[in-house]
Amino acid sequence: MLPFNFEYYKPQTIQDAFRQFYSFRKENKKTIYISGGTELITLGRLNQVYTDAVIDLKRIQEYSSTFFHKDYLVIGGGATLTTIEEVNAFPLLSKTVKEIADRTARNKITIAGNICGQIFYREAILPLLITECLLGIAGAEGIFHLPLQDIFNKEIQLREGEFIFSILIENKYIKLPYVSIKRRKQWDIGYPLVTVAAIKNNDEIRMAFSGVSPFPFRSEEMEKVLNDRALSLEDRVEKSLLSLPGPVLNDVEGSSGYRLFVLKNTMMDAIEELEGERNVK
Repeated sequence: MLPFNFEYYKPQTIQDAFRQFYSFRKENKKTIYISGGTELITLGRLNQVYTDAVIDLKRIQEYSSTFFHKDYLVIGGGATLTTIEEVNAFPLLSKTVKEIADRTARNKITIAGNICGQIFYREAILPLLITECLLGIAGAEGIFHLPLQDIFNKEIQLREGEFIFSILIENKYIKLPYVSIKRRKQWDIGYPLVTVAAIKNNDEIRMAFSGVSPFPFRSEEMEKVLNDRALSLEDRVEKSLLSLPGPVLNDVEGSSGYRLFVLKNTMMDAIEELEGERNVK
């Protein structure tokens, strides 16, 4: 049970959702969108989230669909992590989301909910960062598309009332060599010390990270060093770490020093796999 009451609305169209959002806002009601609702329940019980009104997007047509259209794989924002794993249209994404939480939670967590969540790991965004996907953003006029990098700065930055309706990934990325590695302090589930997702595209490695800093990230500065074959593997990794875009986390999951140790070894494993030396998928 949540320690507060809220109004609940379940629209059937994007326009209806947007209108209802502003109807609640005109009444000065704090309003949020949900599709799985797991974060609202988890953080609400801890008094870390409060809302006056909830708009549940699950009934909107095609919001939970996954299909191919022209040059893209299209994943609805309401597709659950379990569905993405089982459909397996994009193996790197499937492998990455399979490591998030447990099966029961993944049955409810949606990809849009994960990448827009307040829990900072947001691991589902890692494959999206390295494939430079498009996001279908739903707003008052319908759906428009923007490159992920245009609206992602440590977190997804949407205008009031907007929500992610779909994710478009170019087909050319979904069959590339990939690695997804999640390292935990203990157990088979739980928050990571480090999660790394990487692909090899035209002989160049792209890599994105979660658990290292208080936000997921991809760093092109790090990638320039990682792809410098004139350096030894260890030097490539060591020098790339000088370009980390934020402070290294120091929390109950692990100290910053230990995280850096795990990160370095995980990056080396990923590069060795992508350069054909061993298999860590």
